[in-house]
Amino acid sequence: MLSSCIHVHALTCILSVSLARANGNSFAHRGELRQAKRIVVKLGSAVVTRGDECGLALGRLASVVEQVAMLQNQGREMMIVTSGAVAFGKQRLRHEILLSQSVRQALHSGQNQLKDMSVPVLEARACAAAGQSGLMALYEAMFTQYSTCTAQVLVTNLDFHDDQKRQNLNSTLQELLRMNIVPIINTNDAVVPPPEPNSDLQGVNVISIKDNDSLAARLAVEMKADLLIALSDVEGLYDSPPGSDDAKLIDIFYPGDQQSITYGTKSRVGLGGMEAKVKAALWALQGGTSVVIANGTHPKVTGHVITDIVEGKKVGTFFSEVKPAGPTVEQQTEMARNSGRTLAALHPDQRGVIICHLADLLVEKKEEILAANKTDMDLAANLSSALLNRLSLSPAKLNSLAIGLRQIAVASQDSVGRVLRRTRVAHNLELEQITVPIGVLLVIFEARPDCLPQVSALAIASGNALLAKGGKEAANTNRVLHELTQEALDIHGVKEAVQLVNTREEVEDLCRLDKMIDLIIPRGSSQLVRNIQRAAKSIPVLGHSEGICHVYVDSEATIDKVIKIVRDSKCDYPAACNAMETLLVHRDILRTTLFDQIIDMLLMTDWLLVWWNGWLHLTTTSNQIFLFFH
Repeated sequence: MLSSCIHVHALTCILSVSLARANGNSFAHRGELRQAKRIVVKLGSAVVTRGDECGLALGRLASVVEQVAMLQNQGREMMIVTSGAVAFGKQRLRHEILLSQSVRQALHSGQNQLKDMSVPVLEARACAAAGQSGLMALYEAMFTQYSTCTAQVLVTNLDFHDDQKRQNLNSTLQELLRMNIVPIINTNDAVVPPPEPNSDLQGVNVISIKDNDSLAARLAVEMKADLLIALSDVEGLYDSPPGSDDAKLIDIFYPGDQQSITYGTKSRVGLGGMEAKVKAALWALQGGTSVVIANGTHPKVTGHVITDIVEGKKVGTFFSEVKPAGPTVEQQTEMARNSGRTLAALHPDQRGVIICHLADLLVEKKEEILAANKTDMDLAANLSSALLNRLSLSPAKLNSLAIGLRQIAVASQDSVGRVLRRTRVAHNLELEQITVPIGVLLVIFEARPDCLPQVSALAIASGNALLAKGGKEAANTNRVLHELTQEALDIHGVKEAVQLVNTREEVEDLCRLDKMIDLIIPRGSSQLVRNIQRAAKSIPVLGHSEGICHVYVDSEATIDKVIKIVRDSKCDYPAACNAMETLLVHRDILRTTLFDQIIDMLLMTDWLLVWWNGWLHLTTTSNQIFLFFH
């Protein structure tokens, strides 16, 4: 570690650099971090140092080593920029000083004076010299448990400013990475001079090595690293001082947002503080390296913070140069919750008017909807016929959808505020069970755009806010349908109660919004349901099982009713997930007029009739019906 603090004016030149990584720009989204091949992990003093600042936090250090070794064994190239030499050396020198005092001197000083004795202030460079070898020995012992080799590299600021030394350093690190060795890099605190204010070289694309934050940034850019993970004792950046009641963690930070954040107090140990981390991170970002600042001391997340970041999970603050046009998922959820409260307070007739207006818009704006749907169909031409059928919309589908929405509006007049049960507990005291809105719903559905107005109407009728996460194949159609939904909601000023989540956010990240989302409803395959149930550990999930899509025709069934049900259950919309899969027929119906009419109806709808092993087998190109005879 170095021996002076960073001044804001000394770092203004950092942002003036213009560097381009040879292998491309930084990642724009968290999900892309999975592609990171070369990773620098910076361990701050607060991460590796004990609370008494004298010695190392061995548990946290062991966890970091395990994660780095795991990523290294996956084929990634890992480098560590570490603090801790001074703390380790301070511990060793204190023990030496105490042990060097003779028992006679201690007794001669008197018992009272012995209590007042204190270890003299230790010089930081001496502590670094005493602790560096022990720190490296500890790293070697820990990494050996994972069959991973390490190498120590000590650097100073001059090593980066001198072209020959910089080239030698680069060559050494490249060779170590080629041999699958993890370099452990630290400033040579035993000999390094204190940095001078404003010592960054003007007109040169460099950053002065004032602390391990600037060292990690400089190293990451020099080595063309894909990702820099800076671990400290805070979760990341906040929009107000950490610890205040209204402080919110900033998930994604953009270079133009420097003025929107407030820095808290500096860490108990280390030199740079959060402001230095941000400056170094922005410098590395301009150099083409993605950066995440996260907490490496939290006991609940320390064991997987590094691997979680590499997996693209929402951990800490992610620095990105690409700012999305729309709001974040968290902002959308907050907007939906606020408007949802107003929606729940509306009269049932008002909610019914909203749904009916949406039904009207589906018919009035059908040309716009179908044009967007055609764009989606063209882009998804390589999908299977069944998926294309689910994705496609038609005027008949929209008309049918509008009719269904009006039925929801009529049937939901008493869905909110209805008394289900009333119990008299005592005189003048009654306990009532009343239907109330759940809150914010997250409904995840696959590439079937007609789900969006259906689910929106049900949410509006029940007074719930809605986050709709549709399949990417229907992005254009969903966008138009969502705009029409918000137009209908705007009649009563609750436009934001229904939000379309159409970002690159992973579903797992949505499932972590347990403080804002009250219920998740996945509509799709059983695999989708299982994935959501695993990811949503703190949010209730209304899932479903495989389902049985059977139709049974009894021997005493009415002919007209059977023909109508069989046709509607399969031939009207074969691509639907609840379309008939198996038709069970009573044995007595075989070779009867009813059986012949069922077969004729299926043949008239272009179904192919074949016999196979004594079983009657009806099949199309993508779906099958088996007739089992009982």
